Amino acid sequence: MDLWQRTWRDLRHCFDLLLPPACLLCGERLPHGASASEFCPGCRAGLPQPAPARCPVCAVAYRAPTPSLHHCESCLRHQPPFTRVHAVGPYAGTLQEAVQRFKYRGQLPLERPLGILLGETVLKGAPQRPDLVVPVPLHRNRLRDRGYNQALQLARQVGRQIKVPVAPDLLRRVRDTATQQGLDAAARKSNLRNAFAVARPLTGQRLLLVDDVLTTGTTARECAHVLLAAGASGVEVAVLARA
Repeated sequence: MDLWQRTWRDLRHCFDLLLPPACLLCGERLPHGASASEFCPGCRAGLPQPAPARCPVCAVAYRAPTPSLHHCESCLRHQPPFTRVHAVGPYAGTLQEAVQRFKYRGQLPLERPLGILLGETVLKGAPQRPDLVVPVPLHRNRLRDRGYNQALQLARQVGRQIKVPVAPDLLRRVRDTATQQGLDAAARKSNLRNAFAVARPLTGQRLLLVDDVLTTGTTARECAHVLLAAGASGVEVAVLARA
């Protein structure tokens, strides 16, 4: 260990003594040696787990106690352009609270623990790493109002976690659409039609599309469709929560 590393270690120790790191969700003091960007063991243990039975493509949960590899009715009727959804868990409980704080209340420090959780989920579920990580984009009007794109913040953390480059400008939202929240499936599809475009041709890259929550899957379908049309060889989706 060189002088700089020892100095930084000692400084961090002093900072932890003066300002003990606390959980970003509940505010409880973190165990000794934990990073200030982590959840406490209690909050991490309280995160809802994926249902044992769920669609192997879109990750929608089934009401069954045992694992199932059967595709859901939606995926059977209308095969998605993406091959798989990686989700940390259902949109409920502690995970829902964390997502809402991160997305709507400007709690940007949550990007790191949430991004780490999502990266771990991808590493567990993906047979091979993608070539690029692609965030679902916001239209410039929505970006101006919110101040940040939560999908981009997550994508950067996931890319760092799985050691894959992020392409922040590859996918663009070219039409300012109404919020998807509260719309039924048909209205969601109509709302997003022709809303996305790809900035440059692709040459067979495998892509990981990152967003915060997947509800009906309309956004993921539209994004994956234009990415495949631009030349991607395959698209997988990674989200924090599956509603």
